[in-house]
Amino acid sequence: MGVSTAPLADWPWETLGNLKYIMFAPFVAKAAHSHFFAARHSSTDSWWFHLVLLVLLRYLQQQAWITVSRLYFLVKKYQIQQFALSYEQVDREFHCDNHMIFQSLALAAAHVWIPAFRDLPLFNWTGLLLLVFFHVVFTEPIYYFVHRAMHSSHILFCNYHSLHHASTTPEPATAGTRTFLEELIQAALIAIPIIGVMALGGGSVVMIYAYLLSFDFFKQLGHCNFEIVPEALFKAFPPLRYLVYTPSYHSLHHTELETNFCLFMPLFDVLGGTLSKHTRAVHKSLRQGREEEVPSFVFLAHCIDILSSIHVSFVSRTFSSVPYTISLSFLYMYVFWPLGLVAFFALWAWGRVFVAYQYMLRGLHAQTWVVPRYGIHYFLPFGLDSINNIIEKAILQANEMGVKVISLAALNKNEALNGGGLLFVKKHPDLRVRVVHGNTLTAAVVLNELPAEVEEVFLTGATSKLGRAIALYLCRKGVRVLMLTSSRSRYESILSEAAAEHRRNLVHVTKYQAGQYCKRWIIGKWVTEREQGFAPVGTHFHQFVVPPVQEVRSDCTYGKLVGMKLPKDVAGVHTCEYINDRGVVAACHAGGLLHALEEWSHHEVGSIDVERIDTVWQAALSRGFTQV
Repeated sequence: MGVSTAPLADWPWETLGNLKYIMFAPFVAKAAHSHFFAARHSSTDSWWFHLVLLVLLRYLQQQAWITVSRLYFLVKKYQIQQFALSYEQVDREFHCDNHMIFQSLALAAAHVWIPAFRDLPLFNWTGLLLLVFFHVVFTEPIYYFVHRAMHSSHILFCNYHSLHHASTTPEPATAGTRTFLEELIQAALIAIPIIGVMALGGGSVVMIYAYLLSFDFFKQLGHCNFEIVPEALFKAFPPLRYLVYTPSYHSLHHTELETNFCLFMPLFDVLGGTLSKHTRAVHKSLRQGREEEVPSFVFLAHCIDILSSIHVSFVSRTFSSVPYTISLSFLYMYVFWPLGLVAFFALWAWGRVFVAYQYMLRGLHAQTWVVPRYGIHYFLPFGLDSINNIIEKAILQANEMGVKVISLAALNKNEALNGGGLLFVKKHPDLRVRVVHGNTLTAAVVLNELPAEVEEVFLTGATSKLGRAIALYLCRKGVRVLMLTSSRSRYESILSEAAAEHRRNLVHVTKYQAGQYCKRWIIGKWVTEREQGFAPVGTHFHQFVVPPVQEVRSDCTYGKLVGMKLPKDVAGVHTCEYINDRGVVAACHAGGLLHALEEWSHHEVGSIDVERIDTVWQAALSRGFTQV
């Protein structure tokens, strides 16, 4: 975390990064050995199995809270704070599981050093009742006073507790974000009931499972940022208001700071005179539900492959906060590949459109919807009608809701699929929502990547929407364009659109060898390693193909996917879009946003209007979009 130089602020394994998980290795090895290799299984051996299982259950529970809290379409009605999440918050809360590691180490040490931990029964009813007693009588009040002290002392708050309060929009991960000193205190408070129960002979394995899982559950409940507790529960049993807190109750502590200090029981805030006067009103208003906001702009995205489908905020908040790549830090994502495969077949059968995440752009409410199809689906002829039906339903739903602009991601506007969205506009001529492919801005970005002195380019995908527009624009500028296509008729069709004096600049080629003397390749169609081999040394590969080509030439340079950096005042972006850097979106995505911001009234479908390329580019720059 590295937020303070104060003693005990940093965790002991701070410098290890993700290598900290190696500390679980002895537990896993011991559990595996005792269950699969040992001749006899003792209760001592089974403890290591329970320790590993407990850790897995705690991680699964945390993941469940994270997933639900980030499924906007589920929680939007009862969302508490609407401040935007950010990359900074994700980074700050990256190691929100440190407490699980520490508490696991503490349990392992207790098993080794405290005899009572070595022969625990599986279950003990009396122990569970005693556990509740010790928690209410000792843990809750001590936590309350320690928590108040953290706020009352400027030194304690600034050096330790401010880390937790740096997140104005709490998430389940915020619950586990704290300094090492705070964890030492909290671990001691958790230990009081466990040791107390064991001292009275009521200890059991189930007791430890129940207490730690319940503790995590209520902590994450308080930080989930949507009001899940129904008001009817308190009306049916009024004393419950003082026994169990709610997400809105704890959210007030993050905004008012000097109220609602309790751990889980508001009773102690009542007794201490720190109960927020807004508690009941906020809970009641949130449970009545917010009026749903209609987004001004929707981007209809899609998955590329199985692993990239996991690169979404509601699956992995950390993995999705960096550009998509399987680096050493994220090798664990391969563990989830089977889940992605299951989702692959499930979405094949039951594909629906659902909201994945939202962000705000200068007050312009924007959302990203996902067409649940993987890249391979778009190249299976018998699946095209199914995909178009899903896209059409999304457009009609957006139209009914009052959305102003819906923009189609790369493969959702494929020419062979629906003619760049033209199919839907022709089928539904009375659409109020503007359908946009955003490719005018994509073409503008590619063209502005080229140096002013360029004289010749080699263009693959030359007869696609983008290829056509790029070729026609460049030939007007006196640039010679080697148009790679096997279709003479499509080349001649584009040639006929050029003015007579510019046609000499459009050259039809049918082989990659034709680009062997050209150092500017614009890739609009997948290029293999062998085909890249025809490019001369020092070639720069510009590309608008999805997915991007493999970078196999060390003696050449490669441009990234065509994208634009969002304006600086954009708030709420906390997920990277595929392989793009933070704050960068696909140019077609930016083109749809621009269409909404400029309030243009036309559909942008079918062929690109070459006359509008410069207009769109200047509009994007004036709005604060910048070239990557």
